Amino acid sequence: MSATGTILLVDDEKEFVGVVGEMLRGEGYTLIEAESGQLALEAYAKCPPDLVLLDVNMVGLDGFDICRRLKAQYGDYCAPVIFLTARNKTTDVTTGFSVGGTDYLTKPCRINEVRARIRPHIQSHLLLKQQQHLVEQMSRANISKNRFMGMAAHDMRNPLVTIRGMAEFLLDGTVGTMTTPQLGVVMIIRSTSQLMIDKLNRLLDVATIESGEFKLNLVSVDLSDLVAKTVAICKREAAKKRIHIDLVSPEASPSVILDAEKIKQVVDNLLGNAIEYSPVGSTVTITVLPTTEAACGFTVCDQGPGIPEAERQNLFRTFGPLPTQPVTSEKTTGIGLLICRRIVEAHSGVISVENLPKGGCEFRVTLPLVDLDASLASS
Repeated sequence: MSATGTILLVDDEKEFVGVVGEMLRGEGYTLIEAESGQLALEAYAKCPPDLVLLDVNMVGLDGFDICRRLKAQYGDYCAPVIFLTARNKTTDVTTGFSVGGTDYLTKPCRINEVRARIRPHIQSHLLLKQQQHLVEQMSRANISKNRFMGMAAHDMRNPLVTIRGMAEFLLDGTVGTMTTPQLGVVMIIRSTSQLMIDKLNRLLDVATIESGEFKLNLVSVDLSDLVAKTVAICKREAAKKRIHIDLVSPEASPSVILDAEKIKQVVDNLLGNAIEYSPVGSTVTITVLPTTEAACGFTVCDQGPGIPEAERQNLFRTFGPLPTQPVTSEKTTGIGLLICRRIVEAHSGVISVENLPKGGCEFRVTLPLVDLDASLASS
């Protein structure tokens, strides 16, 4: 293909094709000629052009029929079609645009006008093709990245599980009694290996989500009970910082349809973040919202530093760094919030964050019931 693109010229008037064709070749375009509608469709399928110059009055398929078929077959990827015809009635022009034409020129036409009309349309199409090519390249690169990330995380996780297991054997006294300093070192090994396992599990979750293999297992769940069980587990970690977790639930909590394990993961991630960012001795409040006919959900509020307004839009992006650092010295990547967003969106829900007037911030998760019921019925 030439630097300026390929044009399919469809017309049964040989003299006209000769004049216009000479001009197009002189401009540097690669030219494909077809003298009938059927030949035009075959030529397009064999070598898709970057623009079609199309006569209307032809034996067999006319120009309007050809345009309809091209648009139906190639859709948004179809090359722009410029009608170049002697039919100049208003109804003809209207029909030309209604069947998908990009422009309409009437014969006899000036060569300079044809040249001027062609240039912007073909340049736009060439730019669109370049963008499509880049998108395809990025998509392939993203697939490779997810595959590599999943493999690497899985391979790293196995030896870490072994290290954690060996540390637990030592702590249990299975291989003999250790001194107090030795116990301290082994406890550090166990906690550090567990921390790394948790991070790798999150990477595996991201790899699964990004690969398109993320699926929901929808079941009937008591949301208040699910949250209460997750809070009970998180209280152990909160106790290390003397942080109190306050659970507020409605008296009546009807069952709802959702993926229990994945929503539990959202609750766990949000509570974990709240604990990390809250000062020692503060309170984290998780509130199960009253279930309505349309939605259910919960909020997690902390008493931490809050999130700058300009940074909130970056919170749920892939590997986006969190705008503030936790109270501990541990650095975070924000992977947990990305996972939360993808899980909530898979439920057709919304996750948002707002700073509180007295300090801290509130994460709010809202899950629509109607969409979940429809998803359950179709699964």
